[in-house]
Amino acid sequence: MRERRWESPAKLQFGDVLAIGERLAGLGLEPAAPARDIICYIEEWMVQAPEDFDRLDPWATEDVTLVQIREAWRGDFFLLAGGYHTVYQRHQAVGTYCSVSHPWRIQEVLRTHHPRGMFWLGFRHTHGFIRVRLHTTDVITPGETRADDQRDLWIDERQRAFLAAITLLDLPIEPEVKDGSLLLHTSDRSVAFFCSWPDSFGPCQFEYNSSDAFEFLVPASRLAATYDGEAATVRAYLTGFSEAALEEFQAVAPGALSAYRCSAHCPLDELPEILQAIAPAGRLYATLCEFQTQPLLPDGAEAYAIVGILGRGDGFQIEVRLNRAPLSEDDMPGWLEKLIGLPVTYSPLPPFP
Repeated sequence: MRERRWESPAKLQFGDVLAIGERLAGLGLEPAAPARDIICYIEEWMVQAPEDFDRLDPWATEDVTLVQIREAWRGDFFLLAGGYHTVYQRHQAVGTYCSVSHPWRIQEVLRTHHPRGMFWLGFRHTHGFIRVRLHTTDVITPGETRADDQRDLWIDERQRAFLAAITLLDLPIEPEVKDGSLLLHTSDRSVAFFCSWPDSFGPCQFEYNSSDAFEFLVPASRLAATYDGEAATVRAYLTGFSEAALEEFQAVAPGALSAYRCSAHCPLDELPEILQAIAPAGRLYATLCEFQTQPLLPDGAEAYAIVGILGRGDGFQIEVRLNRAPLSEDDMPGWLEKLIGLPVTYSPLPPFP
């Protein structure tokens, strides 16, 4: 979903979270019970070494990725990505994944899009890929009519921004505006080419794959060069590798911070233990309740809502995400406060990490 998102600013104890679950049950919803097995998503868990992941041994984990983060980086992207690819070649196997992200700058003045985009140069078993993403300055979810008067503008801006990236990357991709939407086509039907488009304002991206893992090293460096040497946060995502291999990746350019992200299976009432395991900097997320809003708001627009639990530091918060706002902008905070019994603020997620 391209969500509307609200968050409770107050720090809660876990007993407060369970009380909110009871409150939702009293409204006729079906929140997760304390003993129910759930999926807990862990992000930005800063670690000193790969073996720190052993703290999560009591729980079954999936999608384990070590993220190596270089802040205020001004190096040569070609050398950095090439170094990661060299190590990847020594350790690649089915199920391994490596990508390096870098921001890129859209040179034109845009009103509905962020001037900064993001790209990922990646390597999977037997092939490489380039992924390019844009983000709008506001998120207006499918079905909402807000900013309909700007629709032609954001489609035009999106086309021009993607065309700038396509030209720098020298890819056989052609943009086309059809029936009020932007479409991308590739003339090379032999490659795997994917697009992810919301049908209104929001993040959007394309991914172009190649059997030649070296093909995008130079083009991606041209895209990175649009940042004009400005300090950037560069991230490398590493999945499926041994601890020894992760140490080799670390040596590509020493000084990177390391953070894990993964999902863990656990009963809901074990979230405090997981939060303690990833303290002090890790962040976790779990779903407390999912529901359609129509039964609670028979006069409102139909929407799908998720009440989630955020854990960071020494406490918890509540977030609510909706695929659209079922009420007017002015009425939403009051309804959400009655729903969960806490004050909330509108808190869209940042466009890029």
